[in-house]
Amino acid sequence: MDSIDPARIIATTTFTVEGYRIAEYLGIVRGVIVRAPTISQSIFGGLKTVIGGQIQEYASMCELTRQDATVQMMQHARELGANGVVGIGYDASEIGQSATEVLCYGTAVRLEPVPRETGA
Repeated sequence: MDSIDPARIIATTTFTVEGYRIAEYLGIVRGVIVRAPTISQSIFGGLKTVIGGQIQEYASMCELTRQDATVQMMQHARELGANGVVGIGYDASEIGQSATEVLCYGTAVRLEPVPRETGA
């Protein structure tokens, strides 16, 4: 297995990465985004709560918020010199009546490829 591309960070919810060993634990990394719906999202979302069904406006906002929190966490990992983040998780909570905080967290690590065994 070749060395890891330094521009790439391997990210996983597991605590191991097949084909690699954790050479060094660099610490906890996180990304935190606080977001409130726009006026149009609130209006359309409010109407859909009355008539029922999936509220796509809110789902889109939540997905974008998770993506932004993940990017922020990865940047934090790069700052520590990591080429991997293991044990990734997400948490969300309401702040006030209209804002939501999304936290993405994990452990920044330095991964090394496990040498392949050659048969005789």
